[in-house]
Amino acid sequence: MALTIKPLADRVLVEPAAAEEKTASGIIIPDTAQEKPQKGQIVAVGNGKKDEPLTVKVGDTVLYGKYAGTEITVDGKEYLIMRESDIFAVL
Repeated sequence: MALTIKPLADRVLVEPAAAEEKTASGIIIPDTAQEKPQKGQIVAVGNGKKDEPLTVKVGDTVLYGKYAGTEITVDGKEYLIMRESDIFAVL
């Protein structure tokens, strides 16, 4: 099913990566101690502002701030909608 959300202006829709469930040494992290991921994949982008075109595109994997964006749920999936300026880097 196609995503029906189209962000406006300089906003992007990000699907967060899954939270780490194990440490590098193999210790399982309980749900209550898992950190919110700060990485995700862009699934939709706006058209940009008049004199500021967007520099990211659908499919880019990005790093963003810990408290960036607004959480929304569409068709049972969690997404974040944020401004492009909340994105720190493209991986």
